[in-house]
Amino acid sequence: MMKTFKAGQIEIAYAESGAGEPVILLHGGESTHIQYDTFRPRLGDGIRAIAYDQRDSGASVNPPEPYGIPDLAADCAALIRGLGYERAHIFGSSFGGFIALQVAVSDPGVVQSLTVGATFSDASALQAPVASEIVELSPSQRDARMLAFALSDRGQADEEMVAELKSVLVHRSPEADARRLAAIPGFDITARLPEITAPTLLIYGEDDPAAHPDIGRKIAAAIPGARLAVIPGARHGITIEFAQETAQLLRDFVLAHPVNVDGLEYA
Repeated sequence: MMKTFKAGQIEIAYAESGAGEPVILLHGGESTHIQYDTFRPRLGDGIRAIAYDQRDSGASVNPPEPYGIPDLAADCAALIRGLGYERAHIFGSSFGGFIALQVAVSDPGVVQSLTVGATFSDASALQAPVASEIVELSPSQRDARMLAFALSDRGQADEEMVAELKSVLVHRSPEADARRLAAIPGFDITARLPEITAPTLLIYGEDDPAAHPDIGRKIAAAIPGARLAVIPGARHGITIEFAQETAQLLRDFVLAHPVNVDGLEYA
């Protein structure tokens, strides 16, 4: 069942499961909160997993106006505070990783721990050969290309895995799709990565055709104390084909950096 929170002109829709450490899940560019429907329960006991729809996604409502990654980051911070938390753990994959990194530099006080996967610290994502080809396609043409982009050869041969990936890919209106894509070109926080103070984990697929682990290594080297985990055989879809491995990495990291260190009640 979806819940909503009003932040200015934005009505943010979210789904949640579990109780305990608050973990905000930021979906990728081609999905909505449904990207985490089967992922959330994998995080296990002691975690309140909250996945929300970003602007122009799912059930969230926003004015038909341009926005940037900083605006999407402000939405995330507003949701954290709106849920009654001073700080929460943030996880973002791909496009969601842009937002997670932005929150960590623009509103660090709300970030208890930061985990990002398969992402970039700037708009070079749009120049990555496979990614640039995909964004130039119409939404209805992207699905087939996303299969090879997100899933390994083994994953593409698994009918259930293919069906799961297709189920989380969404088609937006041309106007909404254009606003989402237009948010990316101005994004570049590379120079600000050393400002990130939250404990940080980066998760990358060994065979990701766009966000190669070398990109993760550069980001990890720039963030004080950050560590990198590389999943063997994974491409871009780390929360789908390698959901169990990714969820375990996230769970362990969250529980190693708890909000509730003094026996205080959760919100």
